[in-house]
This record gives sequence, C-alpha cells and structure tokens, in this order.
Amino acid sequence: MALKSMVMEFGTGVDIRGVDYTKAAQRAVWAALRHNTIAFADAFDLPREAMQIKVHIGVAKPDEVDKAAVAAMLPYGSAEVIVAEGGMDSAPEPGFGATIMANAALTVYLDLPDQPA
Repeated sequence: MALKSMVMEFGTGVDIRGVDYTKAAQRAVWAALRHNTIAFADAFDLPREAMQIKVHIGVAKPDEVDKAAVAAMLPYGSAEVIVAEGGMDSAPEPGFGATIMANAALTVYLDLPDQPA
C-alpha cells in the first residue's frame, strides 16, 4: 500500500474587522471544501474516514490559529493542520480592527495498493 495524493483544493477566508485568525482560517477551509466534496473514497471502496487530509493555512500570525477548530471543519477523514506565515492583514480603520485574510490548501490522500510495473 502507498499513500497517494488524490486531490488538492484551495480556498480563501476573511474575517472583516474581527481580527480572528481562526475564523478566517475556518472560512478558507470552508471555501476549499465547496470546490470539491472530497467524497471520492467511495469510488475506491474505502470508507470516507480512510482519507488523510493535510490542511496548510497561511495567515499573518500563525500562532493565533486554533488548529483543532480548523480540523473540525472537515466532515470526514483525519486531518493534519499546518499553519505558516502568509495570508494578509489590512490596516485597521479608526474604531475597527484589521481585516484578516487566510489562505488554505487541502491535500487529500488515500492509502492505495501499488500498481504493478
């Protein structure tokens, strides 16, 4: 058996004036999930829980993202959440917080039999 990359999806999420990096990251994951249902494990006669999903998040302040809350956005499979510096913060307006932008890249893997050479 070998872990094979099956699909990669991307999303962008924004928290307007709330300065909540986790919320922006969750919205980025939500956007990526809407591009693909990631339910293709059925086609390989595998349970959806067999999917292993790497979630890469880019935000300006990586330490402020709750990785468990981001992983909880996934409807099935096991998640590994990796947060790195990226995304974008806008300058705050008077009386409001900054707008936070997060980027997400989801890569879904399945453990499939090796193909004969």
